[in-house]
Amino acid sequence: MIGHPDRVTRLFEISFPIIQAGMVWCSGWRLASAVSNAGALGLIGSGSMYPETLREHIKKCKIATSKPFGVNVPLLYPDIDKVMQIIVEEGVNIVFTSAGNPSTWTGHLKGKGIKVVHVVSSVKFARKAEACGVDAVVAEGFEAGGHNGREETTTIVLVPLVRDAVSIPLIAAGGIASGRAMLAAEVLGADASQVGSRFAASVESSAHEKFKQKVTELDEGDTILTMKQLTPVRLVKNTFYKQVQEAETRGASREELIGLLGRGRAKKGIFEGDLEEGELEIGQASAGIRKIQPAKDIVSELWEEYSALKKNLCT
Repeated sequence: MIGHPDRVTRLFEISFPIIQAGMVWCSGWRLASAVSNAGALGLIGSGSMYPETLREHIKKCKIATSKPFGVNVPLLYPDIDKVMQIIVEEGVNIVFTSAGNPSTWTGHLKGKGIKVVHVVSSVKFARKAEACGVDAVVAEGFEAGGHNGREETTTIVLVPLVRDAVSIPLIAAGGIASGRAMLAAEVLGADASQVGSRFAASVESSAHEKFKQKVTELDEGDTILTMKQLTPVRLVKNTFYKQVQEAETRGASREELIGLLGRGRAKKGIFEGDLEEGELEIGQASAGIRKIQPAKDIVSELWEEYSALKKNLCT
């Protein structure tokens, strides 16, 4: 069964079935509002924000766009109660949850009239999310940047499996950075696509310019899924990655790995631009990204390529 984009465009009241991923240290109000103004769905990434910082970003986003936008919330992060309270108080209508049990907050958010989407990396968790009452799921494959599933299931395998397992709208993620990939995801059964890496390297991304430039210079094989015994995360191969690799090779304890991670590494790399000692999270699709663009141009290019290819296939 192929996907039906109108299921997602109607759900979120957007023009294009394109979702910008809520990436830590990249997805602030500037990026979210720019993507939403372009007709897709922008997301503020709350994972790198203190609660009151999130409130500020929501307020600024509401000023910058009259279009729908949402907030991505990693459920295992601290201060989750305060984060959810702020989301309700500020009138956010769309929430994407990840990295945790959707049953904890879905009912509460739905009771406030908020549309809830949960990110999953397996059929098992897709079914659980649907049973919890979410409005849609994001099936994120092994190719994605940042935190990833332990099963290492690729997007091309995961999406049709999840499509066959659930009836709610399905958004594909992981390795999608072009209109070609969007169309492929639709054929596999996805109703929309979530794009991360390409927006991470956008003009409006809050990431450091050095990080954005680094993304445009990466080739195939320059990222790798690591820290599988802790929390799997896809990283650029740099000095920090080599430290992690060395620690894992000699059998470092969980506590030692947490200590290695717990020094603001992602902020140091992505936000502050330390390309060697920082944790640089990006997806495999970065190998095909060669320029830093405004978000509106990214949305336009994705949609134009997708539409042209779909038209050619149908004639």
